[in-house]
Amino acid sequence: MDLEALKAHRFEPKRLRYDFKDTILYALSVGVGDDPLDAKQLRLTYEKQLVALPSMAAVLAHPGAWIANPQFQVNFLKLLHGEQNLIVHKSLPAEGEIEATYRIAAVVDKGADKGALVYFEKVLSEAGSRQTLCTVSSTLFLRSDGGCGSFGTPPPALPAEVPGTPTVTAELTTSVSAALLYRLNGDLNPIHVDPTAASRAGFERPILHGLCTYGIVGYLLTRAVCGSDPARLRSLGARFSSPVFPGETIRVEGVEVAGGVHFRALVPSRNQVVLSQGFAAIG
Repeated sequence: MDLEALKAHRFEPKRLRYDFKDTILYALSVGVGDDPLDAKQLRLTYEKQLVALPSMAAVLAHPGAWIANPQFQVNFLKLLHGEQNLIVHKSLPAEGEIEATYRIAAVVDKGADKGALVYFEKVLSEAGSRQTLCTVSSTLFLRSDGGCGSFGTPPPALPAEVPGTPTVTAELTTSVSAALLYRLNGDLNPIHVDPTAASRAGFERPILHGLCTYGIVGYLLTRAVCGSDPARLRSLGARFSSPVFPGETIRVEGVEVAGGVHFRALVPSRNQVVLSQGFAAIG
């Protein structure tokens, strides 16, 4: 990795207009709509009085695979999406024009044999008022780029798992075509649809997008903890622990505390945790 190139890089801001069809597509792609007669689900999938899921901020104005730029000299094939966090300052409108700004907040060198962490931040604001809507943070784990040096101040670590019997449980069975739909939000990585590409990456078959799992979990938490009111979900952070295959059931288990819920997500059929160290602030 070329640390100096990362430090010097400046992203051009983006301005994006999205409409109700984008908002509905996102909701459908994270599992909303299994009961089209449910008024609570129709609020997320019908343009009349439509509201947006907060986790849609993860896909809006996405900068693409910027880390693969040759100037950064990163081993892109050994990159993992480690963590994702969202802070909601003001609810996303169901449609509108937004501006996105981006920055590399920090790089943490874990050692030559342990890789490096890159902390990336996207801020979405209303295009007219410039009022901040959401701060979206991603942690990239570069397994082969340790020994490069560090800079910046990383964000606070995700909270540790909270032991105890879950007070919140919810689950959703994904469609076998879930990745085919979710990719229309902008992530066209072939490992999610092409069996050959998935095999080359070490998977037995195409895997679900990590941010799709993240969005499904966010949706389940709005149902189970927020009374199906997306405006009450004020933050959503978690670590990606293992992939999900389309068609599998995702279960969320949470422990409610003052101000929010600690959670994890797992695939019960394999007893495999897929999101860990999760915390959602609830308003």
